[in-house]
Amino acid sequence: MRPTTPTDLTVATLPTPWGRALAAASPRGLHALWLGDDDAALLTMWRRSYGSAAPLGVLPTAWQAVLREVLAHPGTPCPLPLVPQGSPFQQRVWAALHTIAPGQTLSYGALAARLGMPNAARAVASACARNPLAIVIPCHRVVGADGRLSGYRWGLQRKRALLQAEASARHP
Repeated sequence: MRPTTPTDLTVATLPTPWGRALAAASPRGLHALWLGDDDAALLTMWRRSYGSAAPLGVLPTAWQAVLREVLAHPGTPCPLPLVPQGSPFQQRVWAALHTIAPGQTLSYGALAARLGMPNAARAVASACARNPLAIVIPCHRVVGADGRLSGYRWGLQRKRALLQAEASARHP
């Protein structure tokens, strides 16, 4: 089943230090923030996921400025309203991701334990993989049980770079 798409959604692409980003927003808030190598690939992924050929639009200038700041400085909290679609469990996992300090990591199992579900590491990993708000909901801070980087929807190179940028910002 595809997520519902608000009829007043604006889809826009923008440059980031991590490649290109696709942002989808409505007056309610930011619905999606995806990372990729080029606009065409991001738009194809959007259409496959949402079945919508939403035309490219322009985000409000203030939102563009906020997103550029947040994307340029991972770990910076996003002041925009966030409205990711997900199950109640996914929402719990996504909320818990904000408890991991920028530049720090936590294993999927440890995050599951924080949620009171120590045997749910795979379910936590699945929820992270479905996170629609890259960087803003920091799923890049979750690693395998052995501490190695694993499973990042936007690519392990980006995950590594994001963690390094956050660590550098904490300890210049």
